[in-house]
Amino acid sequence: MTSLIIGYILAVFVGVSLGLIGSGGSILTVPILVYVMGVEPVLATAYSLFIVGATSLIGGVQNAVQKKVDFKTVIIFGIPSIAAVYFTRAYLVPFIPDVIFSTGTFVLTKSIALMVLFAIVMIFASISMIRPCLHCNESEDAAIKYNYPMILLEGTLVGTVTGLVGAGGGFLIIPALVILARMPMKLAVGTSLFIIAAKSLLGFTGDLQRNEAIDWSLLGIFTLLSIIGIFIGIGLTKKIEGGKLKTAFGWFVLVMGIYILVKELFL
Repeated sequence: MTSLIIGYILAVFVGVSLGLIGSGGSILTVPILVYVMGVEPVLATAYSLFIVGATSLIGGVQNAVQKKVDFKTVIIFGIPSIAAVYFTRAYLVPFIPDVIFSTGTFVLTKSIALMVLFAIVMIFASISMIRPCLHCNESEDAAIKYNYPMILLEGTLVGTVTGLVGAGGGFLIIPALVILARMPMKLAVGTSLFIIAAKSLLGFTGDLQRNEAIDWSLLGIFTLLSIIGIFIGIGLTKKIEGGKLKTAFGWFVLVMGIYILVKELFL
């Protein structure tokens, strides 16, 4: 019971992260579900898609009202990403065997493999958060220029990663929008939330298709608290400098990624 309460409290911080920096929601959600609330890792990645998708949708609408969303980019980036995440969840994840391989006393199960992959994604995410964005364009009036082939390729890549580990991919989407479309940072954050929402929620339908045993009570409460958090995060953007917060969060994600790697492979 105590672990559930702690997990629900931490759910608020999932939303705060999405509201403040447009990413990091799933990077917090999966470890909270697995290590605090005891959800099985494969199921946790499915829950993460719904939680982050629903929370991002609310945040995206809020940003759209403030005219901080570019819907043309949502469509260009979103279509290949949505297709990739749906097919990954519906067909690729079920195809992975429960025991991938074993040697001596070590057995690499599907659950361990997904958590290790998730940890690797976390480490790469932390690097993109810690490293200063040399290409960031803060001008609100700057013209957006599209590198269509790279955006389509990046969208497919992000969708596949999302499907495998339940990560919304904001840490990949935002740099892609800033660098490949020359989009201002604040506009990239709002646009990213809509892309995350679309591909995460549609990816979750791939799990519904497989008749997963879903705890809708846990999922509903966690999602509601996360949505409350995103309103807090969006409000805090007016008071906290996003760059400093993103760097600090990056270091936290790096430590968490290393911890998960060590725990899954050696402990």
